Formats: sequence, structure tokens, C-alpha cells
Amino acid sequence: MARRKGVRTSIKYLAIYRQRAKYPITKMCAFFEVSRSGYYDFVKRMNKPDRDEVLAREIKECQLQSRNTYGYRRVHIWLHRERDIQCDPKTVLRVMNKYNLLSEIRRRRAYRRTDERAHRYENILNRNFHAKRTNQKWVTDISYIHTGQGILYLSVIRDLFDNSIVAYKTGNRQDV
Repeated sequence: MARRKGVRTSIKYLAIYRQRAKYPITKMCAFFEVSRSGYYDFVKRMNKPDRDEVLAREIKECQLQSRNTYGYRRVHIWLHRERDIQCDPKTVLRVMNKYNLLSEIRRRRAYRRTDERAHRYENILNRNFHAKRTNQKWVTDISYIHTGQGILYLSVIRDLFDNSIVAYKTGNRQDV
């Protein structure tokens, strides 16, 4: 008989429970390769509330407040400090796994090095920021404005004669 891997034992017990009127329990337990005593223990605790449900609600509250950034260690500290709940950190990890409350893993973004820029221009001004007449020297700068929806980029072109703004452009990508 081929071994059935990958299916949780509780799901096997539930399948046996649903088909108990149709097939003998002993044969189904042998087919699913589970013990009869384990099945009857499952049936006995089937209608009881889950012991981890209260802890899972508290962990869910913590993850909502932290926007899913806390791992099980920080959740454990939060439970101890904020809710005065004493439990083992590995219990917190087990409950977080069981109820799918694990933190979102943020990957590091690959930044371009400054020497890999698309365009290189020679330094014509050489730090001489004074102009004798209008439209003689223009400079540009990019500002990053952090908003609730993300980063807004502001690109400004300025005339060095009177520091007036010649043009500006905003965008949510740095391609202007």
C-alpha cells in the first residue's frame, strides 16, 4: 500500500468521521494509516473549542497594529507587555503557523550604485552658482515627498540669476 504523505491527520480523521456510516472505522483507519485510538480521541474533542483560539485573537490584534511586521519573538514580547499573557515563544510561533498569522517578509530592494547611472554629464558649473543674466545658468534638483500612498517625486528647474522656478514636474516614478 502506498504511503499517503502531505495530508494532515485531522483531515484524515474528518474524512473517516464523515464516512463512518458507509465503511468500517477499522478499515478506514488502516487505509489512511492512522490509529483507531487517535480517531476516537479526535471525535471526543471534535466539538470542543480550540485551546489556541483566544491566543490567536490576541496575536491577530498585534499583527493588525504592527501591519504584519512583527515576527513571533516580537509578538511574544508584545503579548507579555501589552496583554500580560504568559506563554512560551514557541507556542506563539506554533499558533501563528496554525492560523496563518506569520509576518510578511520584506525583501531588500536592489539599489543601483551611483557609478551605474544611465547618464553622466560633466560638471560645467564647477560650483559657480552665480549668473550675470537671466537664462544663463539653470540647475535642477529632485525632492522626495513621502505620502500615505507612497513617494512623490518633485523635479524642479531653477534659474540661478534670480532663483526663479523655470519649470517643475511631479510624478510617482523617478523618470521625469
